[in-house]
Amino acid sequence: MGNLKMALPHLSEKEHKQIAWDFYRHFCDVIVEAVKNFSVKEEDLLKRMKVTNPEVLNSFAAQGKSVILAGGHYSNWELWALSSPLQMNMPLVAIYKKLTNAFFDAKMRESRAKYGMQLIPTSQVKTYLNEHDKETMCLVFAIDQSPGDPRKCIWIDFMGIDSPTQYGMEKYAKELNWPVVYGFITKVKRGYYECRIEVITETPREFGHGELLQRASRILEKEIYREPYLWLWTHKRWKHVGKKAESTGKQGESE
Repeated sequence: MGNLKMALPHLSEKEHKQIAWDFYRHFCDVIVEAVKNFSVKEEDLLKRMKVTNPEVLNSFAAQGKSVILAGGHYSNWELWALSSPLQMNMPLVAIYKKLTNAFFDAKMRESRAKYGMQLIPTSQVKTYLNEHDKETMCLVFAIDQSPGDPRKCIWIDFMGIDSPTQYGMEKYAKELNWPVVYGFITKVKRGYYECRIEVITETPREFGHGELLQRASRILEKEIYREPYLWLWTHKRWKHVGKKAESTGKQGESE
């Protein structure tokens, strides 16, 4: 409720409560579907999460170009991680924060990797890229997570709030000069979803400091405003708000 009041102050308390109720119903579906992911068959998976325009990534793959894909914790990101490798012509490599609980970390990796998604901890990204520098891939980043250290981040306007943001997506896009795309996930009906890929830029180095993250975040914002209950409102997105003065503005190697 605190997140809803911060991000959607123009809505009434009644509207906040309705969004919260709709969110929890949807989130329960996501949890049940995540458990089902361990046994779901390929044909059922492709019915439940369809990438409507895989040709966007496939065209880059045909040119031998690697891509960075940005997205948020919206709709059913777990089902997307499971099904997308079956619908793309390039390997998908997701960058993630390793969970402190080894059991749940292993289970998450097992689930997401079932049909080809590779998971690389943030601390191993550079090593992985150096070892696979001749390969074409799609590097996946979630852009709506709060950074572990607010002194090592990029501050952007997200949902009208001055928000610290992990900068890995922008950092690697510019270093590697890879095209950047965004993955929308919509809920068609209960248990069924669609993903649409949109190109943000093919020339990331033309963007100023923070501008690429801001552009991607604006896309996520639009989706949240359209159907707010599909976003992950329970995570602590704004736990570092008010600490901008403490930020050095320097980009750390681990982000």
